[in-house]
Amino acid sequence: MLVRERMSPHPITITPDTNLHDALRIMQENKVRRLPVLDEKHKLVGIVLEKDLLYASPSPATSLSVWELNYLVSRITVGELMSRDVITVEEDCPLEEAARIMVDNDIAGLPVMRGDELVGMITESDLFKVFLELLGARDQGLRVTIKVHEEKGVLAHLTRALADCGANIVTLGTFWGNDLTSREIVFKVQGIGRQEMRDIVHGLDAELLDIRES
Repeated sequence: MLVRERMSPHPITITPDTNLHDALRIMQENKVRRLPVLDEKHKLVGIVLEKDLLYASPSPATSLSVWELNYLVSRITVGELMSRDVITVEEDCPLEEAARIMVDNDIAGLPVMRGDELVGMITESDLFKVFLELLGARDQGLRVTIKVHEEKGVLAHLTRALADCGANIVTLGTFWGNDLTSREIVFKVQGIGRQEMRDIVHGLDAELLDIRES
């Protein structure tokens, strides 16, 4: 799965000369927390976050008048507050690589590029939606977690055993256990009961960690 398949295309953008008040209004109206900043040639020159705008906003406890506050806010521009060293990804970047970049840099969204052209945004919310799909959070079935030794053929043995009993695998994912000698396999199946599932796990010499209907 690539970033272009899950990004939000045609992102809302602003220019460096947009004032603080207008930038916050655009964010609130479009329910976004970050905005790419484009120059007059439509080139990406920065990104501004909602928290940066709020931090720069005058405190409610200020002694300034409403007129003075409005004047002050109108004088602060996005160009003064935006981050210029923008971390981006290409649209053909694997989704997991985009997730790694977000985690490694402690950021929640990335502008998506096609060469020098901004074509989308990929955010943590987009990744959460993919995570829900990967684990079948909205699919009905028997959700099972087992612990197996890290060795060749484990997944093949599991899927073959499930197929032999007529079960349908809805989703399947693997994760490292507490050490590098074992893995946890989380999967959701349909067309099989709990006891039959327990028998399959026992036959694989695996440890059943969790089993539940969902």
